[in-house]
Amino acid sequence: MKIAVLDDYAGVAKGLADWDSLGAEVTFFHDAIGDPAARLAPFEVICLMRERTPMPAALIEALPKLGLIVTSGPRNAAIDLDAARARGIPVSGTGSRKTTTSELAMLLILALSRRLVPEASHMARHGWQQGMGRDLAGQTLGLIGLGNIGAQMAALGRGFGMDVIAWSQNLTDARAAEVGVRRVPELESLMGQADVVSVHLVLSERSRGLIGAAAFAASKPGQIFVNTARGPIVQTDALLAGLRAGRPQAAGLDVFDAEPLPMDDPLRDAALIAEGRLLLTPHLGYTTEATFRRFYREMVEDIAAWQAGAPIRLLT
Repeated sequence: MKIAVLDDYAGVAKGLADWDSLGAEVTFFHDAIGDPAARLAPFEVICLMRERTPMPAALIEALPKLGLIVTSGPRNAAIDLDAARARGIPVSGTGSRKTTTSELAMLLILALSRRLVPEASHMARHGWQQGMGRDLAGQTLGLIGLGNIGAQMAALGRGFGMDVIAWSQNLTDARAAEVGVRRVPELESLMGQADVVSVHLVLSERSRGLIGAAAFAASKPGQIFVNTARGPIVQTDALLAGLRAGRPQAAGLDVFDAEPLPMDDPLRDAALIAEGRLLLTPHLGYTTEATFRRFYREMVEDIAAWQAGAPIRLLT
């Protein structure tokens, strides 16, 4: 049996689980798949890292040997489950850890607030201080989305002495009160009040492109904007135009429309990055050793269960 483990950019998958126990030929892919139909044709099992490589119907139908799809995490919107079901291909998932994304979002907020990257870079070139950061205490944190991660962010923000407000299309006063934040009625209202904005929505047709020019035009002066949710929730052109106009003043992005982010993507704006006003990270929100160890170990369990004729953790 041949197993493909995709999107192992850090080259850690082999060492984090006992793949040898499966008695199979396992291939680890450390790059983005350029021609997935051709490269994946020999494999009976394909292991996906969240939504990094899409599995649409056309690809599923083009892989005649495919018998099992395994994804990290309990859901994966990039897999066409109906197409897999039509071919009788089970799709298994794994558990996940719940705190990694909020930790990264707060790291981006802190780094941008204290100008960590440009100050460290300046010092490394034998310099000293060259700018001035700002405190979080006393600032207003605006959360776009108040699910599990948004609620974690609310607690972290309060821990830093921030006032916390929130908005989403479905947010109720009862949910806001449960989390201990104040609900604002409109997105533009949140953008106008928040010193720091952090996005924590699920990508859907309703949230795609939700944050655009009108939202950034309403931004409070000096605002820091952070997105660790999904790239397409934010209109990239509008964000870049806003940054160049100073609204928002700075942005931290961990997610992008295209991943890996192409080297010629407009977001790789050298001037904004050098100024410390744009901080880009390569989708690190869930990328921690403990999380990946759980992902890969449970992938091996999923494959073993399928081999035994009793697939587990099936996505529906």
